[in-house]
Amino acid sequence: MKELKEIVAEKLVYLRKENKMTQAELAEKLNYSDKSVSKWERGEALPDIEVIVKIGKLFNVSLDYIVSEEDVKVSTTAKSQRYNHLIISSLAVLTVWVIATLIFVICQMTAKVSPWTVFIWAIPASAIVAIVFNGIWGKHWVTFLLCSILVWSIILSCYLQFFSYNLWQMFIVGAPAQAVIILWSRLKRSPAPKKKKPESTENKEA
Repeated sequence: MKELKEIVAEKLVYLRKENKMTQAELAEKLNYSDKSVSKWERGEALPDIEVIVKIGKLFNVSLDYIVSEEDVKVSTTAKSQRYNHLIISSLAVLTVWVIATLIFVICQMTAKVSPWTVFIWAIPASAIVAIVFNGIWGKHWVTFLLCSILVWSIILSCYLQFFSYNLWQMFIVGAPAQAVIILWSRLKRSPAPKKKKPESTENKEA
């Protein structure tokens, strides 16, 4: 019979990899250091019960599944949850393009003009929506990628909107902005402080 540490370690490794998470990403969501997660996955330490409950909620599995010797590859709803998140995010971004199309059609029908630049501005607007949803469900590196798209699409939109002025110098602004994003993405997050274990009743009595 396997020890509880070994059982939890196997389940944790499987759930993390199944959800395409790194140890650092999981540690951040659990408010622990990646060293703690590494110890749990090697079976060197056992997370507190409240942490196990958090893991269950995070991966949408039951507490019994995490602590029992049930088959590690049991089907979970984690994949369907990620799929739903992707669909919802895509619908939100698509809504931006629907609005842009409506503006284009209405302007053509009423003012007899074709504001094609509305589709250009839809790119940074889509990036903003994607950043918001990725901040809720996605990964940090995707946020930095989306921020880069946002910066360059705003510059491109401004350039095309005022094309007759030939404002090519605007693209120079993108270089330091991109450097800021890259440096920001390289910032190392300090590990969460280790939680103090409550003193045992035996020590209190002594």
